[in-house]
Parts: sequence; structure tokens; C-alpha cells
Amino acid sequence: MNVLITEYLRINLDTENYECRRCGKVLVSARENYKKGLLVYDRDPREIHKPLLDTSKYERTYSPNPQWCRILEYYCPQCGTMMEVEYVPPGHPPLHDIELDIDALKVQWKDRPEVKEVPIGPVPPRRGHHHHGHSH
Repeated sequence: MNVLITEYLRINLDTENYECRRCGKVLVSARENYKKGLLVYDRDPREIHKPLLDTSKYERTYSPNPQWCRILEYYCPQCGTMMEVEYVPPGHPPLHDIELDIDALKVQWKDRPEVKEVPIGPVPPRRGHHHHGHSH
């Protein structure tokens, strides 16, 4: 059973692994930080946020200082899909932004049908919510 986690990341509850939703590549154990299974591109922030002022005339140019900020881009090692981007100080380890209770997920999903793609369209009405056509 696969459970969708982000736009490009899913967890396989049977194998307890993170996988790429685009190509199915097994990335890393879901009990670890998923970023350990991805390629990382350590970007100079000036490549993304170009200086707005002449760098030969001004010390501060409205562009992040690479001595204080790096942009880490994370990619699937098989298909190259960008899965995450984070701004961190140089040398900072990858942020651990998703930590799942896998045992609880298994219980939660054991009797549910697998969702292959996120439904697109209007938000369905919530159970127990009734609209009576009048304002409160």
C-alpha cells in the first residue's frame, strides 16, 4: 500500500520505504530522513536571487550572501524530479521536515483503498456538515 506524502514523495507501507511518485524509485527507509535518498545540489543563492545593485559599487545588493545562506535543491536520483528546496546556513545538515509514525499509518490505512493520485476538483462536503441554505 502506497500513501501519498508530498507532490513527488510517497511511502510504501509494505516495505516501509520512501519512493519517488514520478518514477517509483525506492529512495530510503521511511524511518529515516527522505532527503538521504536524494541527490543534493548546493546552490549559490546569487544564482537564483540576482543582485539588484551593482556589486562593484555596493556591498549589499539585495542578493543573499553565500557566506550566510545556501540553497539546497533535492532531486530523485533516477528521474531527476526536484522534490524539495531549502534555504540553510552553509554546512547545515538537511532539515528533517517529515517524520512519520509508520505504525500508526499502517493502522490508519489498513482498511482504506489506495489513493493513486490526489483528486482534483471542488472540495467534497465534509461528513456531518449540512448546508441549509440560510445564513447564520
